[in-house]
Amino acid sequence: MSVLGTRELIINIPGRPDGSALDLSIEPGQVWGVLGPNGAGKTTLIHTLAGLLPARAGQVMLNGTSLKELKRREIARQLGLVFQERQDSFPATVMETALIGRHPWLSPWEHEQGEDQARANQALAALDVAQLSERLLNTLSGGERQRVAIATLMTQNPEIWLLDEPTNHLDLHHQVKVMSLLRDQASAGKAVFLCVHDLNLAARWCSHVLLLYTSGDACWGPVENMLVPDALEKLYNQRLTTVEVDGSLLFVPTV
Repeated sequence: MSVLGTRELIINIPGRPDGSALDLSIEPGQVWGVLGPNGAGKTTLIHTLAGLLPARAGQVMLNGTSLKELKRREIARQLGLVFQERQDSFPATVMETALIGRHPWLSPWEHEQGEDQARANQALAALDVAQLSERLLNTLSGGERQRVAIATLMTQNPEIWLLDEPTNHLDLHHQVKVMSLLRDQASAGKAVFLCVHDLNLAARWCSHVLLLYTSGDACWGPVENMLVPDALEKLYNQRLTTVEVDGSLLFVPTV
């Protein structure tokens, strides 16, 4: 059974025709990658799935219930989001930021307890930022802040992980580490849905792929059915060459 699904969903991008209605079924254990050129609507889609933007038509379903019928606290206990870009308006340490992930689980005015601190410590360690726990967030590099954002989502511990370009600003080692962590979360029963620009990250780590075109058209399915040169060249208006490395197919742009 899907934990996150859509029924005839059309995202709202001003000035663009309706395009394809999305009937997605995202299940525990799956890692979905959303691919598409700039302006295709990847961020709009992920914000619509999170309930932050209204759809033009259709519904988003969370564990069988329309998102519109749920309160924000109920949604936050089931679904979490990492934004592509964040504005950190208030000074906060890395630990204070990670603990924000526990807010959906606390009653009003309730303080974090030892278990909450333990979850935050574990998440910061998993993202290699535990040594920064007392640093102010606005003193960190872009990559460090990105890893803190993912650690905050891990501290929240929702069923459904939505991530908009989670490998932004990350060096090669941490790209691999984050994608491995997301796959491990899926293996533990989470559902993961992420926007990504790197075809090869999607090919290596995703089980399912959604292709979004700037026209509003879309197609989706298991990764082995979707990541084929003809479809990807049409998607990006770019010729590609495929090479096999250690049994895995890689995509290389061709001039």
